[in-house]
Amino acid sequence: MTFEQLNTLEVWQTMPTITLDEMSAIKLMNRVDTKYVLSEECCMELLRRAVGEYSVQVIDDVRAARYETLYYDTPDWNMYTVHHNQQLTRQKIRTRTYIETMLSFAEVKNKTNRGRTKKRRTVIGREFFSDFKRSAEASEFMAQHSAYPLEDLLPSLITRFERITLVNHAHTERLTIDFNVRFENLRTGQILSPGVERMVIVELKQDGMCYSPMKQIMLDLRVKRLKVSKYCLGVVLTTPEVKANRFKRKLRQVAKAINRYECLTTE
Repeated sequence: MTFEQLNTLEVWQTMPTITLDEMSAIKLMNRVDTKYVLSEECCMELLRRAVGEYSVQVIDDVRAARYETLYYDTPDWNMYTVHHNQQLTRQKIRTRTYIETMLSFAEVKNKTNRGRTKKRRTVIGREFFSDFKRSAEASEFMAQHSAYPLEDLLPSLITRFERITLVNHAHTERLTIDFNVRFENLRTGQILSPGVERMVIVELKQDGMCYSPMKQIMLDLRVKRLKVSKYCLGVVLTTPEVKANRFKRKLRQVAKAINRYECLTTE
């Protein structure tokens, strides 16, 4: 999905906007997430139907922002393996840069056994994106919140994507739409975008179980929930040696959703 395709949508240009400052009141750092995977074509229809219910976040007149995220993991890929083995309580360590604002953060993302996501983060200099350990402040933050010793954390996988952020008019939920997803594995050197380039990941983030216009839109479009982690997807597609039995089924589900099975299979 390209900016040119988005710009052909009349509703996309007329959708109400919300600024980054206004979005600050809707962080939902302790939230319930619902994920979906769909094709670009289905995403375009989703945007058409969302126009009456949602506003789109705008940063410097840009409606689709660029993200760059670096995930850290242990030498034996423990964070990936914990997720693969379906452990409910798990943690991800990462740094993230918002390209439009050039703000960078060190983040700790925890998943609880009740399905809630709790995220903590601190601002870091852009120069520490590739190695937060060079920052005394970031190292102190990570040491306080990480379940892993800092010396065990290695820069592992970079994900790059573009994101549309919507908020419903009641300000009870946010919706992120990620497209043009690319992976770069810093350990194996593999770079992957073909085969996932048509994948769109939609994540609904709610602070509670209030009514969601987007859930009704997804129901009408016959899009089913599909839990997917960009980190785990990137690792399994670029790291031949990792355990991947459970994720092979997940890959088939993702591929079916975007109708590109042949490009998402692994050996």
